[in-house]
Amino acid sequence: MSTARLKTGLAARPAQPDMLPAFAHMQRFWDPQLDSWNVKILPGEYYVTRGEEAVSTVLGSCISACVRDPMKNVGGMNHFMLPEDASTGPNNWLDPTVGLATRYGSYAMESLINDLLKLGAIRERLEIKVFGGGRVLSGITDVGARNITFVRKYLQLEGYRISAEDLGGTQPRKVVYFPATGRAKVRSLRPVENRIISHHEQLYLASIGTAAAVAGGDVELFD
Repeated sequence: MSTARLKTGLAARPAQPDMLPAFAHMQRFWDPQLDSWNVKILPGEYYVTRGEEAVSTVLGSCISACVRDPMKNVGGMNHFMLPEDASTGPNNWLDPTVGLATRYGSYAMESLINDLLKLGAIRERLEIKVFGGGRVLSGITDVGARNITFVRKYLQLEGYRISAEDLGGTQPRKVVYFPATGRAKVRSLRPVENRIISHHEQLYLASIGTAAAVAGGDVELFD
């Protein structure tokens, strides 16, 4: 590549948006396919931004909520999974004697929403899209279905409306969200990627299980 072309390419790339101090540890990279800066989040993480950038993740049985205030231009995404505990069952996550779902699912939702409110977002204006909850893990318990039940019930109880969703099924997904515009892109992944994601989610389930024991609008589909 010539020096002239390199300079042109660098000039065409926008400067990185300011990153909020709480998320300074997150990794951001330039994604030429998206023509955007992109922050990838992992299970148990969330990210909030006031800039024009993308937030992406890969979901198997996990859930991601994408939330923004379209008037304040703040938004973000989380990525969470309920602990796989046979004693809880699919419908009693609100039972105060259980507590594990609240410890993970509610924390993920409240952390994201509360950070947006601190930046001036208004609850009544929040636009919420939810993704994931696929049946990709083997076993008796359908972890994805439990996650779907949780996020729908949580949002209903808190008085929020889901503006768009892509939930369930048997394939993992890649989700890319643009908080500045509210645009979401969802792509189903191949079986070989499914095996990798399932392995990572099993590891994540084991990690949160250990931690629990210690502590006690429109969606654009693309190919």
